[in-house]
Amino acid sequence: MEGFYWEEYKMKEQYISIVIPVYNSEITLRELYSRIDAIFFDLQKKFQLILIDDGSSDTSWNIIEELQKQYPEKILAVRFAKNYGQHNAILCGFNYCIGDIIITMDDDLQHPPEEMKKLLKKHEETGADVVYGMPIDKKHSVLRNAGSNFLKKTSEFASEKNVGGSSFRLLKKDIVLEIKSNHNYNFLYLDATINHYTFNIEHVDVEHHYRKSGKSGYTIGKLISMYFNILINYSATPLKLMTYGGLLSALLAFLFGLHFIYRKIMYNVPLGYTSLIVSILFSTGLILFCLGIIGQYLYKLYQMQNQKPSYFIKSILK
Repeated sequence: MEGFYWEEYKMKEQYISIVIPVYNSEITLRELYSRIDAIFFDLQKKFQLILIDDGSSDTSWNIIEELQKQYPEKILAVRFAKNYGQHNAILCGFNYCIGDIIITMDDDLQHPPEEMKKLLKKHEETGADVVYGMPIDKKHSVLRNAGSNFLKKTSEFASEKNVGGSSFRLLKKDIVLEIKSNHNYNFLYLDATINHYTFNIEHVDVEHHYRKSGKSGYTIGKLISMYFNILINYSATPLKLMTYGGLLSALLAFLFGLHFIYRKIMYNVPLGYTSLIVSILFSTGLILFCLGIIGQYLYKLYQMQNQKPSYFIKSILK
C-alpha cells in the first residue's frame, strides 16, 4: 500500500502512527520526540512518528533532519514546498501511516503527549472509530477560543453525539483509508470529513497547556478564511440562506408594493423617488450577494475539476 516504507518483518508488528504537522516549532521538537518515545517505552508499544514540515520559516526542518537521522527506524519526515495548512499536512501524513491506530496532534506541546494514554484507553474501552481529546480549559486567547466555539456551534457536523472536534484525536485505520481514498479536492477540514464516515465517536477530557514559545499559526484572517472555506466546502448553508433570503425579500417587496398601491389609491400620495431608489438598491444588493455565493461554489467546482493538489512535497526522509 502507498506509504509503507519499512522492512516487511516490521509490517507484521502492531504499530501506532502519530502524525504531527510542524510549523515554526524549532524550540519544542526535541522535547516533543523525547516525551513521545518515553510514553511508548512505558506502554511497551511500537510507534511511527510522521513529521510534516508545513513550510516553516525557522530551523524546524534542520531539527527534523537531525532527529530522523538519529532515529530512522521511528521517524518519517516530509517537507512541503510551502505552507498548505494543518489539515492538508495531516492528509499527507495519512499516506505514510503503517499503524492500525493513528493519532494526530499539534507540535507546540499544548496537548501534552502523555495524554495519548487517555485516547488509547478510551479506544480500548469503547472500540470507537474516533476518539477526540477535548481540552478541559483551552489556553488560547479569548478571541481564538470564541472563534473556535462559534465554529463548533454553527457547523453542520456538530450534534449531540459529536460535540465538536479537536486536533488531538485518535482514528482507526479504516477511517483513515476512507479519507485517503475519497478525498479529491484541495481543501480538507478533517473533523467535518470524519463525520461523513462515522458517528461512532467518543470524547475524553485532556489537559491543555500554554504555548512554550512563539505564536499560533492561526491568525484572525486565517481563521475567518478557514471558516468561510468550511461553509462553502462542507455546508449548503449559504445556498439555504439564498433561498430563504430570496423568499423573504420577495415577500417584503410584495407587502411594500401593496402598501404603496393602497396609499396611491386611497390618498393619492405620489410614490416619489425615495421608495423607488430604496427598492432598487435593496434588490440589487441581494442579487449581487447571491451571485457572489454562487461564484464561490463555482470556483470550488472549478478547483475540483482541475484537480488542484492539496500539497506539494519538496523532500522526504525515511
